This record gives sequence, structure tokens and C-alpha cells, in this order.
Amino acid sequence: MTLKSLLGAAALTLALASPAHAAWPERNVTMIVPFPAGGSSDIAGRQLAAKLTESLGKPVVVDNRAGANGSLGATLLKQAAPDGYTILVGSIGVFGINPALFKDLKYDPLKDFDLLTVAVRTPNVLVASANVPANTVAELIAHMKKNPGKVSFASSGTGSSDHLTAALFMQKIGVDGVHVPYKGGGPAITDLIGGHADVSFQNLGAIANHVRGGKLKALAVTADKRNAALPDVPTMSEAGVKDVEVYSWQAAAAPKGLPADVRARLEKDMIAGLNAPDSKQKFNDIGFDVVANTGKEFETFLAAEIARWKTVIEVGKIQPE
Repeated sequence: MTLKSLLGAAALTLALASPAHAAWPERNVTMIVPFPAGGSSDIAGRQLAAKLTESLGKPVVVDNRAGANGSLGATLLKQAAPDGYTILVGSIGVFGINPALFKDLKYDPLKDFDLLTVAVRTPNVLVASANVPANTVAELIAHMKKNPGKVSFASSGTGSSDHLTAALFMQKIGVDGVHVPYKGGGPAITDLIGGHADVSFQNLGAIANHVRGGKLKALAVTADKRNAALPDVPTMSEAGVKDVEVYSWQAAAAPKGLPADVRARLEKDMIAGLNAPDSKQKFNDIGFDVVANTGKEFETFLAAEIARWKTVIEVGKIQPE
């Protein structure tokens, strides 16, 4: 046998013995959640991690890497090897808002990530403190016109979906309020209930019980239809303000360049896990609807979201903290 034949046979034997990623996953998979434990991204990530652990047969371990509105964890994802052993579950802020908000962002979600699925979504609800003299959106607008620049809009932080929903709302009605950023939705809601802030756009699941208990007044929901959790609350469109349909969402991605079969497996298993009856029940209980779309659908959706929030940020001259 010639040297060339020997080398060819050896290469073939090696290829058959050690396929590049046929055995994936051979070890634990790390799921970066770029926010602290307990928030929406963490809840969505841990449910997905549990389902992937079942389907993949290897542990999927959640790693909370909070900081810079989620951009710290997202940058770590970009830097990770595209081998299927590092994935991320993050929010609308990570994927759709940060690219427009931060001029020096170290990642581009459309260029640096393999987008896998939008997992879940929930509308925001325009809620008012009990001492605000408005029970409808029309009454709130009238109150704001009488008190320009005085009605306070609490948010979970600059660049959050609740902040930008408020900015979009004010742009649509042509009246300004005062943005008051908090370090998270919890403190903002506490101040609303205590009467230290006037109004806010908060995730449905975070405020539904407070509305039912009479601690907050729900004026409108930013969905395309009324929500079963608050069936008497009109949509923003029904309340007379068009084009303020906004959902806060959580989605999954991996570093750009995954092997095609690994990407297909992750996408398929994530969609199946999200659509499992226990997952749907868990998410419905906290006000989220399961989306579970494909990576291609996520790409189209994300491009539109980035463009939308870029306009809101530019018109509102919004700067990161």
C-alpha cells in the first residue's frame, strides 16, 4: 500500500471513529440567563432548561450573568464556541432594545447569534395608582394635558420594555410625562401601590393580582385583544390610542455558526418543550403565552422589533443610564 493510501485509510478510520458532533451533547450544556434569578428571563430559562435536560439526556445548567440591561451575558454568548454547549435565554431588551439603546454594544443579535425561538410573550398593562384621578385612558390623557410634564411614569429601568412602552404612548398622544426609572419592576410597583408614582406599563403577570385586589387601576392592555386574566380591561386600541401594541418577550439563541444538526435539534426540542402541557400551564399561570416559533420566524420578527424601538428611542432622545 502506498503512503497516500495509508494516509487516506487512516483519515477515514479517524473520521468514522470520531464524528465531529454526532454524539452531541456529550456533556452539560450551559444556559446563560443575563439577569438575576427570579425574573421573567430566569423563569422562562429554567423551564426550558428542565425540558431540554429531559430531551437531550444531559443537564442544562442555568448560569445567571446579570449586568448592563442583559448585554453582559449576551456578550459572553457571542464569545462562546458555536458548538451547542452554550445557549442563552433573554428578554426583548437583550435582543430588540439594546441594539438601538447602546451605541457601543459589543454584540449584534442578528449577526452574532443563531436565533432559535421566541419562547413566550406577555402584554404590558397601563396601571395607575389609586390616587390618580383617572379610570380610563381618555381620562388619563385629559389629566396629563392639564398637568403637562408632571404625571410620573414608573419603570423597571431605562431601556426596559415598560419604559419604552411609556415613551411610545407619550409620542402617540403628544403629551409628556416624567419617566422615573427604578431598579426593577418590583420597586416600581411598590411605589405605585403606595401612591409615590402615578402610572406605569407593567407586565400583565406582575400586576394582575394587584388589580384584582383593588390596589392598582388597570386602564388598558397593550395586546391585540383583551386578556382572559383581566377581561374587563380594554386594549389600548379600544381605548382610543392606536399603534401601541407591545409585548414583552423572552427568547433563546446560541453563538453564530452552530452545526446545522445541532441547531435543528435545539430548535426542535425547545419548541416541543415549550408546547408541553405543563410548560404552557406554568407560563399561563404567570401571565405568559407560549410562542415557540422557528428560528427563521424569530429572525424576521427581531428585525422588525429592532427597527421599531430604534425609532422610539431616537424620537424620544432616550439615553442609557
